Amino acid sequence: MRYSLEKIIVAEEGQDFLKSLFGDRLLFIAHGSVIAGVDLGKLSSADLEVRDGVLQVRLPAAEVFVVALDNEKSYVYDRQTGLLTKGDRDLETLARQAAEEQIRQAALDDDILGQARVNAEAFLLGFFYNLGFSQVEFVQAMPEVVASPSATP
Repeated sequence: MRYSLEKIIVAEEGQDFLKSLFGDRLLFIAHGSVIAGVDLGKLSSADLEVRDGVLQVRLPAAEVFVVALDNEKSYVYDRQTGLLTKGDRDLETLARQAAEEQIRQAALDDDILGQARVNAEAFLLGFFYNLGFSQVEFVQAMPEVVASPSATP
């Protein structure tokens, strides 16, 4: 599943009452994409079970594989520095990092992981039908229970 969008990022430093002397402000237009899916390499024979003629499949959780900015489409739209500063050399890097995180979060908020799971199920459904299984059911894997240490009196 691929999700693409544009974000506007404002990165600033020293924006107090002395900003006209020492401030640094950058407006960054970020174009990026997020790729998510289900890693079928994590699917094992233990995740497949036939019960009453129905193939039950426990898929691994969907995950984000890649978050990337398109450097050809992303750019600094505006930068304003104070009169007594050359600006922070790392401000654009910080803006790019913030853009990647905001793009990732936007994809998660729009349920990219849910859609990735639906896509994986649709792909596997056709695959298993072609193998001769007429009924396929996708089940959620049971979450791992981690025992927490208990305090002894």
